Amino acid sequence: MIRRLWGNLRAVGAAFEMTLRQNVFDGFILFTVLVQPLVIALLGLWILQDKGGSYAIFVVIGSGLTGLWSSLLFISGNGITWERWTGTLEVLVAAPTSLSAVVFGKTLASVLQSLLSMIVAYILAAWLFGLSLSIALPLPFAFSLVMTMVSFVAFGMIIAPIFVANPGIQGWQNAMEFPVYILAGFLFPIALLPGWTTPVSYVLAPYWAARALHDAAEGSSLMGDLWLSWGMMLLFAVLYFLIARFLFRVVSRKARVDGTLGLE
Repeated sequence: MIRRLWGNLRAVGAAFEMTLRQNVFDGFILFTVLVQPLVIALLGLWILQDKGGSYAIFVVIGSGLTGLWSSLLFISGNGITWERWTGTLEVLVAAPTSLSAVVFGKTLASVLQSLLSMIVAYILAAWLFGLSLSIALPLPFAFSLVMTMVSFVAFGMIIAPIFVANPGIQGWQNAMEFPVYILAGFLFPIALLPGWTTPVSYVLAPYWAARALHDAAEGSSLMGDLWLSWGMMLLFAVLYFLIARFLFRVVSRKARVDGTLGLE
């Protein structure tokens, strides 16, 4: 039991390190993590430059979250698919360590790397527009970042096996990017959306992450609202990990029993 746990931890560390090394030299990933969120931040800040610092910090955080979601969708979503394309997926499934440990390491690396987009947008906004972007509640904001990472990693653990178990869903990958930007309230409050979309937003962990980060940065909400956002992120993270456990069993069955894992 201990040996197996240690093996899985080593697999997580190896996948984490290798993913970071690969992403540093991948032009598509660098564009998704750094350039795209930066463009969104600059456009938003240029439009709202006369509105004051409160709007600026909202845009900066929102643009950073767009990079986080995009990288999660494409990097984590394609994490297993890339292994299938390179012919190494069957080897990973047959290895003593679990496939979920490898995917977890990859997802964790992509989420950590994506946090750079928020930092870059923050620094550039303060420099180009002469804005004083301050965090009203630094400690709750830092904790919100940690909870955001947990919930996004858990979300990525669902996306990866879904794309493999049903390759047809991957055809909708690009179409899944912007709806989450909107429904999660990254760049504007969901109160501006039609009322029927609100329940959809409530079942998305990225919405609660955006809400917690915005509230902690602005300091305009009660601590009870922050606790609600943190609790919902934790709840969804647990739910996502349980669903991911089932989905990885489906992937394992496709490899070990049906022999169809390598098929598109």
